Amino acid sequence: MGARVDEFAQVVVDVVRRHAPEFDPATVQMRPSSKGNYISLTCTVRAESKAQLDALYRDLSAHPLVKVVL
Repeated sequence: MGARVDEFAQVVVDVVRRHAPEFDPATVQMRPSSKGNYISLTCTVRAESKAQLDALYRDLSAHPLVKVVL
């Protein structure tokens, strides 16, 4: 989840693809918050290892546009 800015979705997709190159950006699900200030993205990947998931989580969490990673 992050602020609703134009580049947010592309930033998230770029980070996800760095860790899961087979990820298809067309599968991203987007939902705006009730007031429209934030947007949540759901990206489903097939993880190869816990280390891969941990690295993806760290990179997403560290990005300044990302507010919450679940």
